[in-house]
Amino acid sequence: MIVTPGLRARLASLSSTAIVYLVLLAAIAVGAILTATVGRNFFSSGNISAILTATSILGLVAIGQTLVILVGSLDLSVPYVVSLASLVGGTTMAGESGSIIPAVLLTLAVAAAIGLANGLVVSQLHVHGFIATLGVGLVVSGYLGTNYQGSSGSAPKAFRAVDGASIGPVPVSVLIMLALAAAVYLMLSRTRVGHHMYAVGGSPEVARLSGLRISPPVVLAHVLCSVLAGVAGLLLLSRLSVGSPTIGSQGGYDLLSIAAVVLGGTLLAGGRGGVIGTLGGVAIFAVMDSTMGALQVNPFLKDVVRGVIIIAAVAVYARRNLQVRPTRFDRSVPPVGTTPQTQEVR
Repeated sequence: MIVTPGLRARLASLSSTAIVYLVLLAAIAVGAILTATVGRNFFSSGNISAILTATSILGLVAIGQTLVILVGSLDLSVPYVVSLASLVGGTTMAGESGSIIPAVLLTLAVAAAIGLANGLVVSQLHVHGFIATLGVGLVVSGYLGTNYQGSSGSAPKAFRAVDGASIGPVPVSVLIMLALAAAVYLMLSRTRVGHHMYAVGGSPEVARLSGLRISPPVVLAHVLCSVLAGVAGLLLLSRLSVGSPTIGSQGGYDLLSIAAVVLGGTLLAGGRGGVIGTLGGVAIFAVMDSTMGALQVNPFLKDVVRGVIIIAAVAVYARRNLQVRPTRFDRSVPPVGTTPQTQEVR
């Protein structure tokens, strides 16, 4: 394929979000072709429903991770929050329909408390989010390992119906995820605190000199990230009907959510990106997993493919940033101490 200067200019003008969704379309096309080679229909209602369902849990965690990364931090405690949320919700419900609302409120409060601890350690003690959330995550992991030796709790029938219900071909769990993604998008684009998150993540020092308080956006991002992980844990409880102390770590939601955010075009250093691109990154992973599942690809090879795609995406974004960065010295400006050339008069 010959890349003309005009085509190169048009590609360079595309936003990261546009590139993500072009890659998603390409992944769907390739997936449909490869799935057809083994006699299966990629666009069957069952497969589409399975892909959408696969995006709900990781999507919720990745939306929260997007907020944390935008303020220049990370959250490695999310898989343990997911596990704890499933257990708190399951043991509080104990199979009783009347306990659903108290269980949901208690679960979200516990998740918010963990996020508050993460945010305070990062913003007040100035510990990097990687270490702070890793430490808090290990504390939660130790609590889970000490108090729960296996599955516990029970979700009542009315709560289990949430995961199985759908409106048309779209599962309710996906609609919940999309509604929360829309709320986060509006917060980031239309509210002052959303703009402060971008400012703090872009340059904390510049934000501070501009009169912004650094701590509130960082704390709020961590609290919302943990609450969204708690919602993911409740949806897993609805799907499995019992809580599990290892369901979050088995899902690998910490690294996969970070990978989806980066694949979606959000800058890992913070200050640039959004949830629209993150949803595209999550959908790419779901399409890839569906295709490789149909082809019965070795699970270890799946990780290899994911790793290659993540590295390629980050390399493309890094190259684009270099191309759009202005030159350090403008050659049209003469050096100091010299006079500009006079224009020739004809």
